[in-house]
Amino acid sequence: MTALRVPARADEDARPRPLPWRRMAWVTWRQHRLALGGAAVLLGALAVWLWLIGSSAHNAYAAAVHCHPTSSAACGILVGNFLSHMSTGQNISIVLQVVPALIGAFVGAPVLAREMETGTFRYAWTLGFGRWRWALAKLVLLGVAVAAAAGAFSLLFSWYYQPFFTQTLSGNVQIPLGNTVFDLRGVAFAAWTLAAFAIGALAGMLIRRVVPALAVTLAVYAGLAVAAGGYLRQHYLTPLLLKNGSPPASAWILSQQWYTKGGQPVSGAVLAQALQQGAPQLGGGGKGGGIPQSPFVNQWLVQHGYTMWTSYQPGSRFWPFQWIEGGWLLALSALLIAAAVWLVRRRAA
Repeated sequence: MTALRVPARADEDARPRPLPWRRMAWVTWRQHRLALGGAAVLLGALAVWLWLIGSSAHNAYAAAVHCHPTSSAACGILVGNFLSHMSTGQNISIVLQVVPALIGAFVGAPVLAREMETGTFRYAWTLGFGRWRWALAKLVLLGVAVAAAAGAFSLLFSWYYQPFFTQTLSGNVQIPLGNTVFDLRGVAFAAWTLAAFAIGALAGMLIRRVVPALAVTLAVYAGLAVAAGGYLRQHYLTPLLLKNGSPPASAWILSQQWYTKGGQPVSGAVLAQALQQGAPQLGGGGKGGGIPQSPFVNQWLVQHGYTMWTSYQPGSRFWPFQWIEGGWLLALSALLIAAAVWLVRRRAA
């Protein structure tokens, strides 16, 4: 008696089917609702605060603009009230610089680090969702959530800061490309928040401890922000050169004025010596050997054959700079998140 042997067919239904993405979205929300709630409370409290002081600043600006005659004592009081709001706005913009770093540290760093530190990743990886899909879903969903919240907050900040960009009352307009306000407006604030989150997520996967990952996230974000504001941003587009003139009030001046004569650069010592000999009444040739910053000094030097140059970025480049900065930050965030997912797969292997 012979037995008929037939090769066994692989039963495709025997393997666990991967869970749908919507299930992972629900799990991500359940796991990280406290972190997301903390970020929402932080941004919400700041938004209410900005709304209250912004309404007061807008009212102060409207009252000062419509006050007549402008030379009266009452109008002077209204202008002074608005200028006090402007000073407060400058301080607020400095404080808000730390918000993306805090979100990246306290929302991004624990996403994977806490799972690794507590060992709960072993249970999560036995589920039917898949290890790399588990990491990707967490990072993408949380990253989109914090970026969207930051984008909404930046709209409110732009509304709040709008009166301070006028030159009507103060005579000294704020610079749209200035380091204290540029990355809080437009798309830059959301991009910086997403980058901070991605930095935290990758740091958490590399270190696998929550507290050290928090510290590394803050340090790396601070270094990146300083590098972007101090060096990268000014090179997004070729700066403009102005000859023998003053740049617009809203321009971001990249370098102090320098002089040439006959096409050759002239040092400060030579300029001070020329002033001491030709126009000592202007204060040239002082003890410091420098030249005084005065429009009369510049005028005298230009009249005597010196050419004054100024390098600057015009305020009209605000949106091109926003899209450039938002673009490379988005690319960096995607790269960091992809690296974190790759580490999860490598850990699984």
